[in-house]
Amino acid sequence: MTGTLTAERVLEAAEDTLRRFGPGKTTVVDVARSLGVSHGSVYRHFPNKAALRDAVAERWLRRICVPLHPVVTEDAPATERIRRWLRLLSTTKRDMAGHDPELFATYYGLATESREVVSTHFETLVGMLARIVADGVRRGEFAVDDPHGTARAMLSATTRFHHPAHAAEWDDPNLDRHFEEVWALLRDGLEGR
Repeated sequence: MTGTLTAERVLEAAEDTLRRFGPGKTTVVDVARSLGVSHGSVYRHFPNKAALRDAVAERWLRRICVPLHPVVTEDAPATERIRRWLRLLSTTKRDMAGHDPELFATYYGLATESREVVSTHFETLVGMLARIVADGVRRGEFAVDDPHGTARAMLSATTRFHHPAHAAEWDDPNLDRHFEEVWALLRDGLEGR
């Protein structure tokens, strides 16, 4: 092994090992072996296999949020930003699933085991969307009393387009049209029509 063993290096090795062996066959020993260290060295950074798997899932879910952050803070009409944010959430996950379906399935499997990590991710998404909704209320674009509750409802209403449980449906040629139909309902509700 060259260089200092960091949590980030362990996570990178864990991702590579998961890609090769899958979540059912990957062990901490496999991760340590790929790093050229003892499994005890991995345990210095992650106290057990579950903590390592949670960290891998969390890292993956954080990547999904990266392209969403700029949409939250840009200076544009909130209606436009919400539509773009929801579409970006959908296309980011669809691209990940399409680019490497086996790895996507692996991450989804890890995430479903890590309920606390998924719950935190969902609340992060709700918080981001709620900021845009609140901005729309301040600008007079929306007639909404509870931006946080509205954001949660919008994420629930659009689950088909971004939740990995629906990945098998993402190759539907009508998916984009269906998204626009759902978006029109959400927009009308936000604007109090």
